[in-house]
Amino acid sequence: MMPEVMFAGPDGRLEGRYHHAKQPNAPTALILHPHPLHGGTMNNRVVHALYERFRGMGFSTLRFNFRGVGKSQGRYDGGIGEISDATAALDFLQAVNPAASMLWVAGYSFGAYVGMQVLMRRPEMGGFVSISAPASHYDFGFLAPCPCSGLILHGEADELVPEPSVRKLVDKLNTQKGIKIDYRTMPGAGHVYTPEQTEKVAEATQDHVMTVLNRARMSMAAD
Repeated sequence: MMPEVMFAGPDGRLEGRYHHAKQPNAPTALILHPHPLHGGTMNNRVVHALYERFRGMGFSTLRFNFRGVGKSQGRYDGGIGEISDATAALDFLQAVNPAASMLWVAGYSFGAYVGMQVLMRRPEMGGFVSISAPASHYDFGFLAPCPCSGLILHGEADELVPEPSVRKLVDKLNTQKGIKIDYRTMPGAGHVYTPEQTEKVAEATQDHVMTVLNRARMSMAAD
């Protein structure tokens, strides 16, 4: 069951797929797709796998098409408008889940860049997942300070974004007070993941997210 949703974006209506969790105060996750000009859509293999995985972990989960992709109105805006699209998607998620226990953003490639930009605009974010973050293409210096900890995963054989550029970003983020980046690399993986590698990406994501959620539950129990 993949309920289609249309919600208001800054440049017209945006098309998404939304799963509403049964728990009243379930955590929420927003999943962001790769570059619109390079065939990125919300049906991308990695995006779909992350959506299913967050759904399986009991999250209210939304994936959507950036402006100009699929049925989403508007046209590509060089990243700036896409960041606004993502914050509009968060507005939608928060409106439908006013009592959400936690807010997560997960993105793949260009979506990872947009997701990390969203972190800076929404201090209430509880965690993030960045898959194949394009650290060699975009300046991630805006993450100063980075508002929350998260997972960064990269293919060791990434031909578009050399792994050392991401490791450098991770090392920089890990020097920040209170920030712990869970950095994982995947041997043999390029920028595009095979179905088998995609499954491993989803497993790593679940491992990270469940660790964070269990820690949060334990500290609430301790209070």
